[in-house]
Amino acid sequence: MKKVLDYDPNNPMKNLEQIGFQATHLSRAVEIIKEMKKENAKIFFGFTANMMASGLRGLFTDMAKRKLIDVVVTTGGSIDHDLIRSYSDYYIGSFDLDDKELHKKGINRIGNILVPNKCYEILEQKINPIFEKLYKKNKTISPSELIKEIGNSINSKNSFLYWCSKNNIPVFSPGITDSAIGLQTYFFKQRHVDFSIDVTKDMKELASITLNADKTGAIILGGGITKHHIIGVNILREGLDYSVYISTSSQYDGSLSGARTKEAISWGKLKEKSTSITVEGDASIVFPIIYNQLF
Repeated sequence: MKKVLDYDPNNPMKNLEQIGFQATHLSRAVEIIKEMKKENAKIFFGFTANMMASGLRGLFTDMAKRKLIDVVVTTGGSIDHDLIRSYSDYYIGSFDLDDKELHKKGINRIGNILVPNKCYEILEQKINPIFEKLYKKNKTISPSELIKEIGNSINSKNSFLYWCSKNNIPVFSPGITDSAIGLQTYFFKQRHVDFSIDVTKDMKELASITLNADKTGAIILGGGITKHHIIGVNILREGLDYSVYISTSSQYDGSLSGARTKEAISWGKLKEKSTSITVEGDASIVFPIIYNQLF
């Protein structure tokens, strides 16, 4: 057994494993991600939309730029936020602001991040030409086809989708209609009734990537549809070889978001001999610490 070691302020990132509690889990997460890369595992990266609204976007963008990830699964709101933030700014507010006053001023609140209504006017302006371009090619498109075209249209190197498109990293969003882009799809269909986004169309490509991988690993921030889509498709190959979860959710209500990695073993979503860890904490704090330890 290893001893518990006292924290050394002169070496703040040293011996995290032997501090105890979540510091130990955090250290283990770093080692698992390093092992994924060393073993050339196909790395699936999942996160929820609120994270793309935050400064974590810069970290995610760096991952895509460095080609540290191979497959992305995220919610529709992530696509909204990356597209908007390529042309406009979000602002820091407070969790305690008066939401009635914000509504009167046309400002939307995501925790302590503020998003003016004008941002969604920008999204409408940017997404409609993309819909028109894709519609001329094919009346039915997949979410990944739409997302790749959005990435191709963005001219900002600060954009996550820009680098995913440039580096051919597929981005899947099985719940894309639950987003501002989904609402714009509804409006577009009023003029083009035969236009549609087929969310099942991406399953063949996602399944093929999974089945053809020698090993697979997952880095999953948060939960919901993003988390389940990654671990669910890995049932096809009898489970992930590696997995790192970061979550603030509790497992005691039986939610998928709160489920720990070991629960996925019972479903065949993680292999019985998989290497995995769940870090309990806010990804906006935890993941930058993990990421800085990878290099």
